[in-house]
Amino acid sequence: MFGRIGPTEIILILALIFLLFGAKRLPELARAVGKSVVELKDGLKGNSGSDESATQNSDSEK
Repeated sequence: MFGRIGPTEIILILALIFLLFGAKRLPELARAVGKSVVELKDGLKGNSGSDESATQNSDSEK
């Protein structure tokens, strides 16, 4: 029923997002999505930012 999403559909979706959020909020949204993806990947690996910094600090003190 639904085929692949073509370039025209992608352009329409991006235009709709641009109209809804405006030019000023788009960079903020992109940053938030990027951070979320990185945190999700770290969470799936079992890493967390506080554990890494604690490990690095203890290694540098030795």
